[in-house]
Amino acid sequence: MAIRKNSFAKDEYYHLYSRGVDKRTIFLDSQDEKRFIRLLFLCNGSVPIIYRDIKELPLVSVEKGECVTAIGAYCLMSNHFHILVKETKEGGITKFMSKLLTAYSSYFNKKYERTGSLFGSEFKSSHLNSDVYLKYIFSYIHLNPVKVEEPEWRQGNLDKKKTESFLESYFGSSYLDYAGFDREESCVINKLAFPEYFLSSEEFKSNLFDWLSTDPQGNALVNCG
Repeated sequence: MAIRKNSFAKDEYYHLYSRGVDKRTIFLDSQDEKRFIRLLFLCNGSVPIIYRDIKELPLVSVEKGECVTAIGAYCLMSNHFHILVKETKEGGITKFMSKLLTAYSSYFNKKYERTGSLFGSEFKSSHLNSDVYLKYIFSYIHLNPVKVEEPEWRQGNLDKKKTESFLESYFGSSYLDYAGFDREESCVINKLAFPEYFLSSEEFKSNLFDWLSTDPQGNALVNCG
């Protein structure tokens, strides 16, 4: 699998995203989503993991070695995904993404009896080189699922209560881990590696919508739909 060769700087923040080849669906059911989220945790380590040996174990009990990146947020959509990361080890992002995409592609192809590339030629990235940009992408990633029911969500005309209810029912995102829900998948993210934007789940929910109206680049940041 081709992995982009551009360099990532240690202690810098990045928005990573990739979609299925020819925009094909890459998450067909809840089992696919759960596998990918588990792999977010398992592939972010210095120790190789054989999935069949740990598939029944709770994530927190798996010895995966030292993390090579810090994950701050993620969201899975039907044909693509978004991840917010901080490079904590030299070459960490490239190693992490290589392991993640290879492991998930292998699982997917075996399950659905297919061959060939599952993702495009390489994952894409944006360097989050300002605090405003970082906050915006954090909001963008967590609100991304809303476009399933509200295609014009980026215009900011959202019913907050309805949107919160929808996001609380959406498994494939780190929204639940910031909104105060207790679940095994919360170990995927490392809040301490990122600025303290949210002191409480209530503040998280409030600021999430406030940032939606701010585009630090003056245009559409991502088009992965």
